[in-house]
Amino acid sequence: MKRDIYEVLGVEKTADEQEIKKAYRKLAR
Repeated sequence: MKRDIYEVLGVEKTADEQEIKKAYRKLAR
């Protein structure tokens, strides 16, 4: 089962690197 990184982080595919990092940090806590 391959999961889309954008789906996992809950960000749009158009999200920039900063948004993705922010979402990742929130998830990683």
